[in-house]
Amino acid sequence: MKNNFRLLFLLSLFIVSSCESDDEEVTLSGENNITLEFDNSISGDDLLLGSTTYSNGNNETLSIYRFNYIVSNFVLIDENGEEFTYPKDESYFVISEENNLTEVVLENIPAGNYTAIRFGVGVDQEKYQQGAEGQGDFLEIAEQNEMMWSWQAGYKFLNFEGTFTSESHTEATEFKIHMGSHGSSLDNYKEVEVNFPSDAVVSATLSPLVHFEVDAGTILDGSHKIHLSEAPVVMIDEVKSPQIAENALEMFSVHHIHNGEGGHH
Repeated sequence: MKNNFRLLFLLSLFIVSSCESDDEEVTLSGENNITLEFDNSISGDDLLLGSTTYSNGNNETLSIYRFNYIVSNFVLIDENGEEFTYPKDESYFVISEENNLTEVVLENIPAGNYTAIRFGVGVDQEKYQQGAEGQGDFLEIAEQNEMMWSWQAGYKFLNFEGTFTSESHTEATEFKIHMGSHGSSLDNYKEVEVNFPSDAVVSATLSPLVHFEVDAGTILDGSHKIHLSEAPVVMIDEVKSPQIAENALEMFSVHHIHNGEGGHH
C-alpha cells in the first residue's frame, strides 16, 4: 500500500512538473531582434554576378551584373493575427548583391510566435512626400547603391542590369530595368505578404533568422512576360513599369527559419 501511495505521489509530481514545463514553453516574454537574410537567386540557381549566364522562359540568355532593390515598411503577423508594425522611420533598406547588402535586422521585436511578414518593395508616397530632409540616412544609402535617379525623379525601387542575347539580338546587348515611382505621377510602390513555413519565435533569449529565397527571374518571367528583345531599357514606362512592380512581388519566399538563442544561428 505504501508503495502505491509513493507511486501516486511521484506520478502527481511528474504531471505538475510537465504542466509547468508546458507553460514555460508557451509563455514568451521580453523582446529581441529578427534577422532577415535575402538569398538572391535566379530560376533556382545562385545569382553570380557577371560570371554565369541564365536562360529565361522568353528564350533570352542573361548575364547579370547588378541586382539591387529596396524593401520597407515591415509588419510582423503573429499566430493570432495580431500585427506588429516596425517603426516607419527605421524601416527602409537596400538589398544589393554587388555590395553584399543581403541582411536586414529588425530590432526590439516583442516576444511572440510570428507566422507571416508583410513589407513593401520600394518607397511609399508618404515617405517620399516628406522631402529630402525627411529621408534621414536612407537617402545617402540609396544614392551610394545606385537607387536614385534624382530627388525630383525619385527612388529606383529595383535596379536590374546586365547583358542578354536572343534570336533577334545575337550579340551581347546591354539591358537596364530601373523600376520605381516617378515623383507622385506614377506610383509603383507595392506590398507583399509572405507566410512562414514554421513560426519565427521571439523572446528575450530567442532571436530568429528568417531565410528568404529571392528569385530575380520573376522580374522578366513572372505573371507579366517582359521581353528584353522588345525593350532592353525600361525606366519610365507607364505600361511595363507597373507590370515589373507586380512581378517583383513574386520574387520572395521564405525557405526556412532558425530560432536561435541569443542571436546565434
